[in-house]
Formats: sequence, C-alpha cells, structure tokens
Amino acid sequence: MDGEVQMAATSVAKYAEGYLDEGVTVERKIGRETLRIMTGVLAKQADGAVLVTYRDSAVLVTATTAKPFREASFFPLTVDYRERTPAAGKFPGGFIKREGRPSTKEILTCRCIDRPIRPLFPDGFMDEVQVLCNVFSADPEYDPDVLAMIGAFASLHLSRIPFRGAGGSVRVGRKDGNLILIPTHAERDEGDLDLVVAGHDGGVAMVEAGANELSEATMIEAIEFGHRAILQICEMVEELREKAGVPKMEFEAPSRNEELFQDLKKELWDDIRAAILTEGKHAKKEALGSLRDRMVERRTEGMAEDDPELGSLTRELKSLYGDVVSERTRAMVLEEEVRADGRGLKDIRPIRVSLGLLPRVHGSAVFTRGETQALASMTLGTQQDEQKVDGLRDPVSQRFYLHYSFPPFSVGECKPIRGPGRREIGHGALAERALVPVLPEAEEFPYTIRITSDILESNGSSSMATVCGGTLAMLHGGVPLKSPVAGIAMGLISDGNNHKVLSDILGLEDHDGDMDFKVTGTANGVTALQMDIKITGLSSDVMEQALEQAREGRLHILDVMSEVIPKPHHDLHPHAPRILRTTIPVAKIALLIGPGGKNIRMIQERSKTNLEVNDDGVVLISGHSEAGLQAAAQYIDSFTREMQVGDKFEKARVVEIKDFGAFIELTPGQEALCHVSELSDDYVENVADVVSVDDELSVTVIAVDPSGKVKVSAKSNPNTSGDRGGDRGRPRRGGGDRGGPPRSSSGRGGSRPPRGDSRPRGGRDGGGRDSGRGGDREGSRRGERRRRRD
Repeated sequence: MDGEVQMAATSVAKYAEGYLDEGVTVERKIGRETLRIMTGVLAKQADGAVLVTYRDSAVLVTATTAKPFREASFFPLTVDYRERTPAAGKFPGGFIKREGRPSTKEILTCRCIDRPIRPLFPDGFMDEVQVLCNVFSADPEYDPDVLAMIGAFASLHLSRIPFRGAGGSVRVGRKDGNLILIPTHAERDEGDLDLVVAGHDGGVAMVEAGANELSEATMIEAIEFGHRAILQICEMVEELREKAGVPKMEFEAPSRNEELFQDLKKELWDDIRAAILTEGKHAKKEALGSLRDRMVERRTEGMAEDDPELGSLTRELKSLYGDVVSERTRAMVLEEEVRADGRGLKDIRPIRVSLGLLPRVHGSAVFTRGETQALASMTLGTQQDEQKVDGLRDPVSQRFYLHYSFPPFSVGECKPIRGPGRREIGHGALAERALVPVLPEAEEFPYTIRITSDILESNGSSSMATVCGGTLAMLHGGVPLKSPVAGIAMGLISDGNNHKVLSDILGLEDHDGDMDFKVTGTANGVTALQMDIKITGLSSDVMEQALEQAREGRLHILDVMSEVIPKPHHDLHPHAPRILRTTIPVAKIALLIGPGGKNIRMIQERSKTNLEVNDDGVVLISGHSEAGLQAAAQYIDSFTREMQVGDKFEKARVVEIKDFGAFIELTPGQEALCHVSELSDDYVENVADVVSVDDELSVTVIAVDPSGKVKVSAKSNPNTSGDRGGDRGRPRRGGGDRGGPPRSSSGRGGSRPPRGDSRPRGGRDGGGRDSGRGGDREGSRRGERRRRRD
C-alpha cells in the first residue's frame, strides 16, 4: 500500500493499524475539530456508504434502494440510527446484553435525519430507500448525531439514488452570550441554547432547538450562524461526489394529464372553494368527498363495471381532484388571504380552558383550540420516580418528563394500539423540551414531575396544545413555574415570489402548505423550535416574519391562559405527596442509615414517611401527612445533631452498663459514654450500684472528640471547659469532690477502709448504704430496678 492509501486508512482513527482498501477522503475544520468524510473503504455493496469522523467519533452511514414490493401512497423512506454501546466502551444495560429496540434518543435522531432529506427526493419517486446510521465510535465530548445527519446527505448524494444535491447539519450552542459551533456535552448542559440545524445551499431545511427564553433575534442569529457552517459541509459533500460519485439512476417522474387537470379545475374551482370553507373538520371532509364522488360518477358514467379502464380512470380522477383541492387551498391564501376555515392569516382559533376535571390526579387541564383538544395530567413523585436515561454518555436522571399519546379516535379512525410510535415520541419530546426551562429548581421544589398528554381531538398542532395543557396542569397542581409557556404552529404558502405566513395552522394547511414551524415560549422569549420545510429552502426574511408572527400569537394564547389561572395554586393538590427537604453533614449519613438500614427503617415506620438520602447529605422526606414529615425531621435531627460541649439532656436513657461506665442515649441514634468517674458527685465503686438499664439521667456533654464520640457527665456541676480530650483537666478519681478526704499514698486515701472490711462500702455521701438514706428506702430502690430489668 502506498503512502496516500496508508494516510487514508490512518485518518479514520489514530489507533488504526494494518491496511484498508484505497478510498477517498475529504476534510475541513468545522468548529474546533476536523470533520472527515471517507468513502470507498467500508460497506461497498451499498449504493452509498460513508464513514464520518470527528475527533474520536466515527459513524458509518449507508444508503440503499430497491424496487417497492407493493404499491404505496407515500414515499417509502426508512431511516434508522443506532448508538451501539461498544462505541463508548460500555455493555448494554439490562439482563440481555444485546441492543434491543431503539431508545428515545435514537428515535429522535432518526426523525431529525428523515425530515430534511425527505423533501429532496423527486416527486413521484416511490422506490424503497433505506438510510442506516451506526455509531461505531463515540467521542465522550461530542454527540455523534449530527455526524449521522451529515453522512445521510453524503451517502445519498454520491450514490445512484436520485437526490437533489448536497446538504449538511450542525449543532449550535450558546454560552455566556457567545455562539458555539458543535459544542461539547458540557457546553450544552451549561449553556442556554441547544440547536440542530440542517440545510443546503438553497437555505435552511430543518431546525430543532431548545432554548432558555431567548429572543427571536438571537434564534435567527444562531440559525444563520449554523447555516454558514453547513455551506462548508456542502462543499465537502460536493467534492466527495466529484471524486467518488456514481451516475444517478434514470428516473422520470410520472406525467400528469394536464389537459384533464385543467378541465377539472375549470369545472370544480368554485365548488371546491365552498367545500373548503365548510365549518368543521369532518363536515369539510364529507363535503369535499361528496364533490369528488359526484365528479367521478359523472366522468365514468356509461362505463361497464368490468371495464379494465374503469379502475385506472377512477384512480387518475381522484388523484387529479386532490391536486385541484390543494391548488385551490393555496390560491385562497395567496390571492384572497382567506384560509380553509375562513380565518385571516394571523387569526388564532377560539381557545377554551378547563382545570381540575380529574379529581384524583395531582393537577389536570383540558386545553381546546378549535378542533384540537389535549387532556394534560400531572403526577408528582419523589426522587425514586426519576427517569433513568442510559446511552453512550454516563447515565443521568430526569426529574421531569412528558409522555404524549395520540389515540386513533382523536381523528375519528380505528387503528390497533401498539405502543407509542416515532411521531408520538417526537411530539412528546418537543413539548418536554419546551417546558424544561421554566421548571423550579430542585432545591425549591424537590419533586419528580410527570406530564401525560392525551390528545382527544386533532385538527392542527396537538404538540403545541400539549405545551399549553402541560403548563396549565402544573399551575393547577401548584408547581411554582418561573413563567407560563404556550406554543403555536406556523405555516407557509409560497409560490416562489409571494409568501404568506399562517398562524395556528389546521391539518389541511399543514398538508397542503410548505412549512410546519412550531414555536414555544414565554412572554420573555423562545424555549423550543421545530421547523420542517417542504420546499427547497427558507430565507432568513421569511423565518423572521414567522417568528414575529408566532410571538404575537403566543402572547395572545398566554393572555387567555392567564385569565383562567394567572399564577400557580398556593398549595399542592390534597392527594399529592408532601416532600420536606433537609440537609445533614455528609459524615452523618452512615449514622442516619444505621447498620443494615436499621435507623432509617425505624424512622420510616414510626413516621409513616419515606426517606431518600443523597451522597451530598440532602435528605428528602416524603409522605401524605404533615405531622409525619415533621416527626421524621425531628428523628433525623436527633440522629444527626452535632453535639456541643455544655449541651444538657434532662431525660437521657441508660442503654448499656459496662465496668468502666454507662452508655447513655442522648437522642434516638446518638449515644454517649458516661464514665464511672462522672456518674455521681460521690465516689462510685460499682456502676450497677448507681444506675440500671432504662434509668433516665440528667447529663451534660463534657467532651466531643474529633471522630464524633461524645462523653457526658451526670454530676451536678460537671467541668464543661470544652477540653475535647476527655477527662483531662478534671479532678482525678478519688479527689476531694468525690466525698471524704483526699486519698493517702496507699491509693485508697483518708479513712476509707480497705476492700474486704466488714463495713459497708461507701455510698454517695461517703457513708454506708443506710447512711443518710435509710436502708429500707435503698432496698426498695434496688428492688424496683431489678423488676424493671426483669
């Protein structure tokens, strides 16, 4: 292998060894690293295959085509993106150590790849096309999803598949007011913008963004910043095709019977307008369908049912009729500025809001806009309810997540229910992204929040209704949002020269229009964007107009919402759990938990609460009773209280007796040693003669050593000078304050008799047990202690 081929091989990864077939590589510095696209080395039986690398990331993207195995009414394009865990040096989670169904992240990336490339196939092309993207190496700093998007454009462009030109994609971040091209994970997490933009030399084709209430001008600046980088990537893809591309397959779009089309247009133009303006989605559909059926019946009158031409003519007439309806809808907007339901270009459909429909859920709202209706339910939970997200990065936990459901009855259809599809996952992720920037911080509101949005009716953007419904449900449930969020879907009708931007589009306007531009935000700025373009590209002027018109519509919707609930309810729903947040020293965590979780289980059982202890010392107490929360908090305080020299405890319980002293429970979970020398003002020869287990004493803390061990005294006037060394600084055992004269050199001192003397041993007053107290009373006291022990 010559030097040039060896260089191509080693450019794939700095660790590569051995030899690869000769390939073609193009590269440019995009952002801070070098972007490389290589073809002709891997997967050479695909129609197009590229390996896209960026630092240590490597994504293989292939594009293949085949004749369709059945007739379809839509272009059968399939996009699949997979982040295989070996790419990050990880094993798949779960019991089965093999990748299964795609994750939410992978599905969302599939949608981001599909949306910008689908409009670039020629009209009428109905062959199967499959684009597969496999992440084989993942740099820990950068997300490989945009590399897959670049690879999709490149593999299609250099292949034989008919595809309209080069394209590319980049991610744009923003931190400290500065735009960043292809930001790292850390920069995305710390910044206030995460935007993915795709396009080509004709303009922007797709935008997906989350933002922290940024202005419309900032969003336009970021999109243009990203598009300038995309133009460099387009040059790379074009260069790759010049060096390694193959001739495109011959394809001729099926011709339309223009004469018959014009004839139908002349015949039905006015009638179609009247049908389009029929009020109500289903009534409109019935009116248009009835007009079509009558036209087909007239045009096929006299033909026998077994005539082979009848079926083909009927299909052709219905197809041409659909073209006429689409053209009439667009002409109403461009020429008359009249929309399918009679509204003006900027008019918003009537909005109706209802709160608290569902009595047991923690917050609920019904948001209805025209014929689009979302029922949003909020559930509050604890830290245990957080969503664990695993992937190529380190696992993270989400304390807020939103699930979107689109049942078939919402559009009057009957379909099997087989779990959420890609559309439902995508719409839910968009609404979730829109609401994240306004959530309260965990320190202020330590709950896990789940929103479920069930679409009950649909004729327009149900994802934007979900944003509004989710906001209302959280406000109704008492979540202290920073600001309410609303969403609106914008449309576009363009003939190349004349552009009309539509606010709050209907399903028909989405179908027959040129743009679906969803914008969410607060009164202060944008929180999320999602834009798809069906035409070649979109200019900055049109985007600016669409964003400004969306801002006006968003403010109108927010005003309607605030009339119903201007601020969060002052308290949580009665059925919601209560959470109390407290903090303990990290060194006390083990003490709170106890051996085998003994202490924490005791607290939970006695207070009827649940405790979650974090590594940073934050403790979350959850339960449904305020009294239970306070009881648990008191237990935690007692277990983790920092003892200070001089602290007094009036009813400290004796829990264990040793020869050298007694262990005293100061608070639940915290014990201290009362040395024999500190049990009494008098001399104590035998600990058991003075105290018994379960006796209650009045004690004072006299020392706390660096490890946290506590020593106490039961004396009436203990030495609390603060010496943390234990007994140092206090009178020695047998000193003058223990009763009787000082000890003699014999070690016993004074008149105290030697052990074995016939006289009773000294009591607390220096005499015998009967001295000063009476034998009967002392015997009674010892008997009582024995009974308690028994």
